[in-house]
Amino acid sequence: MAHSLTKATLGLTTPSNIDAPKIVFSAKEIDLVQWKGDILAVGVSEKDMAKDENSKFANSILKKLDAQLGGLLAESSSEEDFTGKAGQSTVLRLPGLGSKRIGLIGLGSSSSTAAYRSLGEAVAAAAKAVQASDVAVALASAEGLTADSKLSTASAIASGTVLGVYEDNRFKSESKKPLLKSVDILGLGAGPDLENKLKYASDVCSGVIFGKELVNAPANVLTPGVLAEEASKIASTYSDVFTATILDAEQCKELKMGSYLGVAAASSNPPHFIHLCYKPSTGPVKAKLGLVGKGLTFDSGGYNIKTGPGCSIELMKFDMGGSAAVLGAAKAIGQIKPLGVEVHFIVAACENMISGTGMRPGDIVTASNGKTIEVNNTDAEGRLTLADALVYTCNQGVDKIVDLATLTGACVVALGPSIAGFFTPSDDLAKEVIGASEISGEKFWRMPLEDSYWESMKSGVADMVNTGGRQGGAITAALFLKQFVDEKVQWMHIDMAGPVWNDKKRAATGFGVSTLVEWVLKNSS
Repeated sequence: MAHSLTKATLGLTTPSNIDAPKIVFSAKEIDLVQWKGDILAVGVSEKDMAKDENSKFANSILKKLDAQLGGLLAESSSEEDFTGKAGQSTVLRLPGLGSKRIGLIGLGSSSSTAAYRSLGEAVAAAAKAVQASDVAVALASAEGLTADSKLSTASAIASGTVLGVYEDNRFKSESKKPLLKSVDILGLGAGPDLENKLKYASDVCSGVIFGKELVNAPANVLTPGVLAEEASKIASTYSDVFTATILDAEQCKELKMGSYLGVAAASSNPPHFIHLCYKPSTGPVKAKLGLVGKGLTFDSGGYNIKTGPGCSIELMKFDMGGSAAVLGAAKAIGQIKPLGVEVHFIVAACENMISGTGMRPGDIVTASNGKTIEVNNTDAEGRLTLADALVYTCNQGVDKIVDLATLTGACVVALGPSIAGFFTPSDDLAKEVIGASEISGEKFWRMPLEDSYWESMKSGVADMVNTGGRQGGAITAALFLKQFVDEKVQWMHIDMAGPVWNDKKRAATGFGVSTLVEWVLKNSS
């Protein structure tokens, strides 16, 4: 596989090499009072914080800790007005325990994956604030949990902690190193099942962090060529299970990918079509899956340039968030190595720019399945690249395809910033992905594929136009993609334009990675 790459040098920016946080997780069954370290963090619900008429805790674990601290825990939590609501936390430095500090972290009234992941994030924040290196986490009420829910709770706490500690400082001239080294998870059991689950959580987190780094990297650093290079690195790191094929513009032309090449035509950074294939090293393959990610490393809008307030052109480095989810999942799958499943990870990477060689509004492009598209808006470009990527994926002989794309502002208007919309004609596939998302804690909502809306996508001169106006824009986009999927293949389209980015943190979320990994495992033997 020879493809010459020019490293992006615009602005002379190169990311520093920063290692992802290495935290050792251990599951232990020991007395909280005896545990020695920097912070003992206890997750408490509003119910756990109930006190009797003598202002003493009713909960046995809090009662025991309070007795050891001479009643100071009950007293100071009252003074701090700490009630165990979600998002509340208080860290106190009190003598009397093996631990230097004790933290109470509110879980609210929820016992969901998301609540335990937030507990992990709060532990990470507390550790950063006091520069702790050894931390323990326990729940005030763990006795009611089943063996399975203990595993998933420990795993969610571990994930939240790793992702909470992680900061992307590759582009800062100075950065502090996180000090957190070890996290003991107390009272949720111990043994090989739990150790395996914690290892799995850390594999998935490494994929999520990789996905975040891809999205956070600016377009002058992460060009289509560099994205292809990053994908090739995954294949070489896990060469026992991965192969990589990177196609250049000429090879895409031979495959008649006119729709994708039309989008890429205006940029001086050439397109790279990425295909990673995962095959288990032993045993038969029962399911063949395709994961397709939109890979616009920058989207200016083309001649329909993004203008005006709220157009977010300065954030358009995140328009490859779908490909980041797909490649992040590839990295995690390379570490987990599930059996019985073959997975094709596919990205048609390019930039949507403006130049004399670029696609004009009104041009007609021909996709690789022979369908013709009148481009009435050059800013509806993601679907043009996905069209050829979906045809290519179907040709790999897959049974099921999930595509992910930061596709429409319409989906963000419909579902807000933290929920992805998904579209599929297959109820079975919908069930599988929803099941996977319930384990991962990511939020998805099924949207309708309303066939009657296809009317607005008809062209007078070609088979279709590429955008059908404002109303139901996320639905017409999904109907457009459906034209490029083989009837025999189960297919789902995920529009993640909202949850790809966290406005408050001004950074990528890594959305999609953990759900995709769960979905692949659901299909493995």
